[in-house]
Amino acid sequence: MVDRPIREWNGLTIPDAGVYKLDDAHKRLGFLAQHMMVSPVRGEFARGNATIVVAEDPMRSSVTATIDTTSLTTHNADRDTHLSGADFLDVQRYPVISYRSTGVQWHQNNDEIFLWARLRNNPLSRRPNAAAVPAARPSGRFVVNGLLTIKDVTRPIDLNVEYGGARRDPYGRDIFGFSATADFEREEFGLVWNVLLDSGGFLVGKSVRIEIAGEAILETA
Repeated sequence: MVDRPIREWNGLTIPDAGVYKLDDAHKRLGFLAQHMMVSPVRGEFARGNATIVVAEDPMRSSVTATIDTTSLTTHNADRDTHLSGADFLDVQRYPVISYRSTGVQWHQNNDEIFLWARLRNNPLSRRPNAAAVPAARPSGRFVVNGLLTIKDVTRPIDLNVEYGGARRDPYGRDIFGFSATADFEREEFGLVWNVLLDSGGFLVGKSVRIEIAGEAILETA
């Protein structure tokens, strides 16, 4: 028995086509915002699910996800109560955050920063050639375009995804791992509460970063 799905795409070992579900035991649905303009505060949602449909053509894959807003925690009871209330997520009226992908893009290793990294060890006194320039590793970076809905407001948002690889786990299940981040302006979703600081700036940062990590498991018939 092989220890991973056998499917190669552009130098990457990728999951076989099929429907994958986010593993509840290996996930983090988190966020980060600035407090007082100087320090990051992280939080997460304990409950959420995602379905990832891996297509035969990986670039036609899709994802849908929902998050239970009532499961929010920043590990501070007073802050959690405020974030869950009407000033922010208003979880009693809006118990779900949802995301639906609209497209997938692959980031190949042809960015200028990668080219610079490949050339920096070559002597400037001679013109680099194909043999002298180290071969680039296959990129596991993708951008997933999609629509994020918070408090019944929907806006486009792109997830920057780092693909972690695919294999077969000790229970014989086909899995793959990933992490993803995205930045958005919370006021665009009606999350406008804030306090202006005497020293300048705001009590709560307007930009929020999404931080997701997890494993997805192939559904079996």
